[in-house]
Amino acid sequence: MNLAKISSNGQITVPIEIRRLLGLKSGDKILFFQNEDGEIIITNASAQAIKRAQTALSGAAEMIGISSEDDVQALVDEIRYGKE
Repeated sequence: MNLAKISSNGQITVPIEIRRLLGLKSGDKILFFQNEDGEIIITNASAQAIKRAQTALSGAAEMIGISSEDDVQALVDEIRYGKE
């Protein structure tokens, strides 16, 4: 268990163990949200944004016919050099 104290300005210092677990470094932002049980969850905002993007894009490659690294390279080449 880790404990943090709130300053008179409402600031806290996130304990080093928690920063390590969340992959936080100086300048990162943290996200607070409440789950269905009423618990407050703290997470790395960047990691959460990446997870949301991955969820939103899930299945997109299959929808446009990309199933291998060769397909990805062909698409990159097409975009980079135009259709040949």
